[in-house]
Amino acid sequence: MSNPFPFSAIVGQDEMKHALLLAAVEPGLGGVLVFGDRGTGKSTAVRALAALLPKISTVKGCQYNCEAGRPAADCPVCNAPRRPARHQRATPIVDLPLGVTEDRVCGALDLEKALLSGERAFEPGLLARAHRGFLYIDEVNLLEDHLVDLLLDVAASGVNVVEREGLSVRHPARFIMIGSGNPEEGELRPQLLDRFGLSVDVSSPREVSTRVEVVRRRDQFERDPDDFCHRWAKADNAIKRRIMAARKGVAAVAVTDQTLALAAELCIRLGVDGLRGELTLMRAARANAALEKRNEVKMSDIVTVAPMALCHRLRRDPLDEAGSVARVTRAIDEMTDRPVGHA
Repeated sequence: MSNPFPFSAIVGQDEMKHALLLAAVEPGLGGVLVFGDRGTGKSTAVRALAALLPKISTVKGCQYNCEAGRPAADCPVCNAPRRPARHQRATPIVDLPLGVTEDRVCGALDLEKALLSGERAFEPGLLARAHRGFLYIDEVNLLEDHLVDLLLDVAASGVNVVEREGLSVRHPARFIMIGSGNPEEGELRPQLLDRFGLSVDVSSPREVSTRVEVVRRRDQFERDPDDFCHRWAKADNAIKRRIMAARKGVAAVAVTDQTLALAAELCIRLGVDGLRGELTLMRAARANAALEKRNEVKMSDIVTVAPMALCHRLRRDPLDEAGSVARVTRAIDEMTDRPVGHA
């Protein structure tokens, strides 16, 4: 497997990289939605981040990515009479391609075994492969409705249930869902949009120097990927250590009632439906504090994560021509009587 492009070598796109780091620290956020132009490094950033995450512990031959010692009930490998050997593997990142069938996504009858031996066996799908890793959906706004319904069910329960052709299989399917797309090609269904914890917009850089640096680094990587990755290994390792430390410390980060009240008031001002906005704000702010090596969430954490946690949850206001980010920023300014970033 070829080396992915180093995460630390990605030029610009700071908001996207920050959102991905938050999701890596706090998987309960529900993933990241990235909307913007093609060729802006969306898939590159996801693969680069996955390469920084620690290997997962499973067993050899397991197709469900079961956690070692905690097998899925229907996993034939992990539940075999003979104890299977433990195995370390890279954090999985699975692409869900446009036009994929439902059988390929959730799994189906293994036709080869059925035809050759008459054995009725289950062939796991992409959701099983993505368990404990990333599910990357490019052009997510063009996803067919029946697949959207399937993803909504699995995202809510963390379990994939397959009942077909005489098979009845249940297996864990918990993953960080990353979606990308171009908003000009269609809108995302509100139910799926709400499942993404964070949303960011990306665009092609406008500065000549930035574009030149992007092209230069990409060319260097393609010419000699091993040397390029070696030169950026120190910076990538620093990010890896930062993620690991934040993962260990995030559960201990305190969130005061005053901070929760700020999050609630902000959601009320913006007319955010339901309580998922506050929950996402709290989790993202806690992850941000953990990344900053702090043990308590500050107002500045709320201010930092609010645009990416709330922009995609806002109702359209035909009387307000400002964009979603501007509306969130304006609401924060009104509440704090100070410019954003000075908490």
